[in-house]
Amino acid sequence: MPVVSIRHLTTYRYRNPVSFGEHRMMFRPLEAFDQRVLSAELEISPEPGLFRHVHDAGGASVGVVRFDRRSDRLSFESRILLEHAPHGGFDLEAEGAVLRDGTPLYDGHEMAELARSLTRWRPDRGEVAAWARSFLRPVGPTRVSEALTEMTHAIREGFAYRLRLSGAPQTPVETLESRTGSCRDFAVLMMEAARSLGVAARFVSGYVYSTSPKGRTGGGHTHAWIRAYVPGCGWIDFDPTNGIIGGADLIRVAVAADPREALPLHGTWTGEAGDYLGMDVEVAISTPPAVAAKLQAVSGVALAR
Repeated sequence: MPVVSIRHLTTYRYRNPVSFGEHRMMFRPLEAFDQRVLSAELEISPEPGLFRHVHDAGGASVGVVRFDRRSDRLSFESRILLEHAPHGGFDLEAEGAVLRDGTPLYDGHEMAELARSLTRWRPDRGEVAAWARSFLRPVGPTRVSEALTEMTHAIREGFAYRLRLSGAPQTPVETLESRTGSCRDFAVLMMEAARSLGVAARFVSGYVYSTSPKGRTGGGHTHAWIRAYVPGCGWIDFDPTNGIIGGADLIRVAVAADPREALPLHGTWTGEAGDYLGMDVEVAISTPPAVAAKLQAVSGVALAR
């Protein structure tokens, strides 16, 4: 597996020293057959009075910290080394799943397991479902892979990306009407559209990178996309911001049925209303050959390139 180095720094700035409540962070990538954490370091300033890890309902690693001192600055710096061998996407021979009106896509035991990922998060008056149906064939069934692939590329090509580091996602209808949004806005729209077709979908928070000099849209910050469950293929990543099908260049940190359960970092502070000055986020991802060589020398274990 190629080795990827991730540095994620978030800094909050305040006019005067303030006190901090509990903060919860999701920086550590999920362990899976296509991604494995080699090392993880986390530096927090000021130093917290309590620091522990828990696993959330989806299996993601959540760091929980509490503070006993005031400060005019709060920073979290995560440094990760990861082996990453992304999944290639659909196995078209194994898939064969099609969408038909009135016919469930999943069998009984899958339906029970996927219930939350099939439930609409932000119901509307039918605008999202109508848009989603535009990706179905006018006559006969439509392969799930075709509908989701076309939907991914339609958002990539027809919507304008707008960086927004804070705040809740737009409603899917707002994104449809404005044809603009951040990566999480596009992810929520596609998640809701897939669900309206009876396809189980989940919101993903993580990182995007590229070995190409041109990079990927959304790089330099945390990123969001979706996973959809396709019979015969399992969970497949779809990044409508970049038009990616499969896990290429995508590193999963949290996967949830509700976007509010996949926040990279959130917490509280107490001070005067005008004390908050802003937040800065920096994400740097690299795939330096020297990293793999260093790990091999230390561990004595050859890493696949």
